[in-house]
Amino acid sequence: MPRPIPGDRSDLLRGIPRELRPLLAAPSRRSVLRGGMAAGVGLGVAACGTGGTTDDTGGDAGSDPSASLTPASDDSENDPTLNFANWTLYIDLDDEGSTSPTLVEFEEETGIDVEYSEDIEDNNTYFGRIQGQLANGQDIGQDIIVFTDWMASRCIRLGYVQELNDENLPNKENLLPNLQEVDFDPGRRYSLTWQSGFGLLAWNRELVPDGLATLEDLWDPELRGRVEVLSEMRDTIGLIMMSQGVDLAGDWGDDEFAAALEVLEEQISNGQIRQVRGNSYADDLVSEDAIAVIGWSGDIVALNFETEDKFGFAIPESGGTLWSDNCLVPIGSPRKSNAERLINYYYDPAVAARVAAYVNYITPVDGAREAMEDVDPSLVDNQLIFPNEETLSTVSVFRSLTPDEETRYQADFQRVIGN
Repeated sequence: MPRPIPGDRSDLLRGIPRELRPLLAAPSRRSVLRGGMAAGVGLGVAACGTGGTTDDTGGDAGSDPSASLTPASDDSENDPTLNFANWTLYIDLDDEGSTSPTLVEFEEETGIDVEYSEDIEDNNTYFGRIQGQLANGQDIGQDIIVFTDWMASRCIRLGYVQELNDENLPNKENLLPNLQEVDFDPGRRYSLTWQSGFGLLAWNRELVPDGLATLEDLWDPELRGRVEVLSEMRDTIGLIMMSQGVDLAGDWGDDEFAAALEVLEEQISNGQIRQVRGNSYADDLVSEDAIAVIGWSGDIVALNFETEDKFGFAIPESGGTLWSDNCLVPIGSPRKSNAERLINYYYDPAVAARVAAYVNYITPVDGAREAMEDVDPSLVDNQLIFPNEETLSTVSVFRSLTPDEETRYQADFQRVIGN
């Protein structure tokens, strides 16, 4: 059952678009998973310790994923193990927060031992750690990695990932129609979506009692030094561009990007923005080092389950971002078939519904909404998991960049944020 948000609802909803107010009534994901699910043994959460150098220029124009690098030989039949690197707060966990019930059941069904690690802080940082090994076709110690569309695109162009075998992925047919054809991976030969979500505004309800309705509200002098924005360029710059009237998915170029970057640079230099962060912005919200942020939808819901609904969140009036993260098998993985079995498992609608009930991100699996009736019927119309057309009309996908744009824009962004 949903856990009511404490306090006067009218106060909490001030400044939040009416059509998005149901987003604040998400039920407790732990209550969804409590009872009737296998607890099993704990899964390790340790860094993979990979090295390598980074190339922030993104110089990958003209790369052919079928050229130069040879995929590792698949030894899955003799090696029933699997290493899976993901972002934080991105899979179902038991009440102790140490074990994923769905992963345990996969292990029991298949006999494959899974080492799951929350290694990914942001796309650029993780890519920098593994790029040197990927470029040499080496095993990075992970068999599944999860990257956002644009970084998945880069890895595919560079030939850093293995082509998937559809014979091992019968549940691929459950991929939502709107995700089946993407410009960076025609036919979904190399990637399958893990989850999708929104880039939006979030705030500490006690310390920012009036909430945030517009991107400009982040620049209120009363918040100076306690604002954080994401190190994911497309979310932070994307929200700024939308506040300036730019259609993210449309026809824009250098001038529009530069105008948004100028705003970011000003707010960093004048001390309004405390830090530019990856996933660790969530820790700063909890510690109250940050009280207003550009963040990710599911993260804020996850934090609210642990902090008595301490944080408000909303898609800004000018619009939010919509993105997807994708499962990829690195070029040096010697356990591709094992990886495909796990990806296929998570495309079972019943399994996908259980993950979505916990992480509160948009599930990519057709049929998961119907399966949610058996997991928690109160989530069937939750707009963070199964957004309708009205909600989707308030967000936009950052258009694909050319390799040249990627090089220049990312370099300019990194310069401004001090990396």
